[in-house]
Amino acid sequence: MMANKLTKKTTFLIIAALLVGVSAWFWQHPLHQAELAEKRAGRPAANNAKANGTPSAVKAALSVEVTHPAIVQWPMTLVLNGSIYPWQEALVSAEISGLRIQQILADVGTQVSKGQPLVMLADETVKADLQKQLATVDRDKAALAEAKSNADRAREIKDSGALSAQKINEYLIAEQTARANLALSEAELENQRIRLRQTKVVAPDDGVISSRAANLGNVVSAGTELFRLVRQGRIEWRGEVNGDQQTALRAGQSVRLTLTGGHTVTGKVRLISPTVDNNTRNALVYVDIPKESAKPGMYVQGQVDIGQQQGVAVPLSAVTYRDGFAYVFELAAADAQGLRKVIQRKVQTGRTRGEQIELLGGLRAETVLVLSGGAFLNDGDTVKVVTVSKDGA
Repeated sequence: MMANKLTKKTTFLIIAALLVGVSAWFWQHPLHQAELAEKRAGRPAANNAKANGTPSAVKAALSVEVTHPAIVQWPMTLVLNGSIYPWQEALVSAEISGLRIQQILADVGTQVSKGQPLVMLADETVKADLQKQLATVDRDKAALAEAKSNADRAREIKDSGALSAQKINEYLIAEQTARANLALSEAELENQRIRLRQTKVVAPDDGVISSRAANLGNVVSAGTELFRLVRQGRIEWRGEVNGDQQTALRAGQSVRLTLTGGHTVTGKVRLISPTVDNNTRNALVYVDIPKESAKPGMYVQGQVDIGQQQGVAVPLSAVTYRDGFAYVFELAAADAQGLRKVIQRKVQTGRTRGEQIELLGGLRAETVLVLSGGAFLNDGDTVKVVTVSKDGA
């Protein structure tokens, strides 16, 4: 037991002697002495290696790929706003008064053809008037036949002296009167037939019903609106354009409309308003768009290509946004180790097309820019340029 205690004590003393020896060596080492000297002189300890004649290695903050601004020919686009309207709306109304709506044959959204019945009016009284007028025509035909017969006899015996000239004139005048009465009755008969046809309200053109005011049992008046009809189902977009930009537009140009959900519809300019609104100072552009591609009443944005314009563009990933401003990182010349510093430059961006964004002035085509990773860089950072092969290796 005593031997074990001596062994442990001896081991402890040996370890302590080793620690003291290592400490003494460290404090006497030239590198540590140089570090202490630099601290006393006020120099940072990071220069220790240089104090001993060993150059320090600068580490890159990021490995980056590079890109160059590209000269591009981009289309000039005019952006307009406006609403979608029916091409033309036809008002469907009754042409006869005092009749009750007996049957409704169409509703909102119904596709109808020209002449298709939409509303049936109660026609009992009109049919009764028609029968009455038919009887009147028959009576007048009989009266004309009698008057004609008397006039013919009067003309035959005119020169015989059997009848006085006054009586002969009466027969001739009676014939003319009977003929006129028959013509009047026949005209009234045609009027009753027209009234009977008017008890059937029909579509004035092909199209789709956009609104309905007719209700079963209503007594209509002539001119009362019963339906609205989008003629031929055609719709159009009416965009507002500034009077100064109006000269850039012409009939036949293509217009891209952006609908809800990002869907696009292509239309063609049909005509441009010859006048400018006194209040808005804008003119209307009428654009035909495909049937059923949108709903009337929608407010959408349209774009019209009006030519080509040269510009400078870079990939979207080369632009970094900070505090509401856009920046790119330009690469300075490489140092001895092949590393390069970045220079943060504020830029003004323009249009975006695909994966490219336009830069408005300030950069030349030969400028070398960081392709991506700008969010992790600051002005003056050192980076290493790497090249990625086409196959991504």
